[in-house]
Amino acid sequence: MICRLLLATTVWVTVNLIPVTPLQARPLTMDEAVSIALRARDPSVERFVEKAEALDNRSIADSQLPDPVLRAGQFNVPVDSFDFGQEGSTQFRFDVLQKFPAGDTLRLKGQKRLAESRREDANALLQESRIKLATRLSWLELYYLRGAYRKVSENRKAVQELVKVATAIFGTGRESSQDVLRAQVELSVLDDRLMKIDQLQERYKADLVRLIGRSEATRPLAFRLPHFVPPPPLQQLRKNLPGHPSVQIDNAHLDARSIEIDLANAKYRPEWTAEVRYGIRNNDRSDLLTARIGMTLPIFTDQRQDRNYEAAQHNHLSAQLARDARLRDLRKNMERFFSDWNRLRERVSLYKRVVIQRAKAATEASLSAYRAGHSDFAELIRSRLAELDAELTLLRLRVDRAKAHSNLLYIAGK
Repeated sequence: MICRLLLATTVWVTVNLIPVTPLQARPLTMDEAVSIALRARDPSVERFVEKAEALDNRSIADSQLPDPVLRAGQFNVPVDSFDFGQEGSTQFRFDVLQKFPAGDTLRLKGQKRLAESRREDANALLQESRIKLATRLSWLELYYLRGAYRKVSENRKAVQELVKVATAIFGTGRESSQDVLRAQVELSVLDDRLMKIDQLQERYKADLVRLIGRSEATRPLAFRLPHFVPPPPLQQLRKNLPGHPSVQIDNAHLDARSIEIDLANAKYRPEWTAEVRYGIRNNDRSDLLTARIGMTLPIFTDQRQDRNYEAAQHNHLSAQLARDARLRDLRKNMERFFSDWNRLRERVSLYKRVVIQRAKAATEASLSAYRAGHSDFAELIRSRLAELDAELTLLRLRVDRAKAHSNLLYIAGK
């Protein structure tokens, strides 16, 4: 009995007294945001999946023979008496007609639908890649804006302290009221920067809400940037370009155009028709059975088959050129982002090692000189704002480098 009482007490304390961290309070990492976006079953992806399923079904349907045609009727009925037994040629006749398309038309039509289905599958993969990229970029921009807001707020408090210093010095008669007014102007400028950051945060948060939902997008962001594995060498990235989903779309489209050439070539062959006819006669006369075949005669091909064949060849060449242009654009973007990633790494290192340290030292020196009366207030404000700009630039460079890496992942199809 005592054990049960202790167990019940422990459970009550655990449930009611120990604080439970809600889901929304957990920091949202970039990788988690990407996973949530992919699990959301975005309609822009699902529409391509459904279209691919439709084309898979059509590939089976289009590769089947046309439905046979059944015809029935009364033939050679005498109109003077309408007596079905009066004439020996009167009969009730059934016809079954079956058409056979030219060459391998049926098989080629099915293959074309399968190529179109692969194109839609690649479209779905491309849209997923775009969702990944959009989620990463929105998360990174929100990360920058959150850090920028914090740094501007901290500098606003520092400028407020400078206002107090300037006011105290102005009370001693050493300086004019211009210093106090200058500090108040800078406070107003910082307030405007904070409002602008708030505006941008709302914009990018709306983008994130579209991708992962409002309840997830309102969670606080993680405090650190994600760790990116360094990209492979540029030469390896070039070799991987043909595997990009957009190139797969072009390849599938090119396959479909190639099959269209084969379909146009099949039109030079005749189409066949098979017909079986059975006639029932009265007055104990023998029934009649007829079987025959027919074929088209593709003799005059210069204005039809030749034109269709040439059109199919031009469409195929156009699709091939579109794929080549896509590869060139991807290669250009890949080299640009790879260069950005390298250069931004160097600039981040420079700011961390040199610029930030010098900006802090300049601010401290200006403050000491101003308190000692060896410098004016304008110089102090300039040094303080220069330090803020250096810190914001370093944060911007780090985020831009992460964005360049994200774009490299998109081009690499990862």
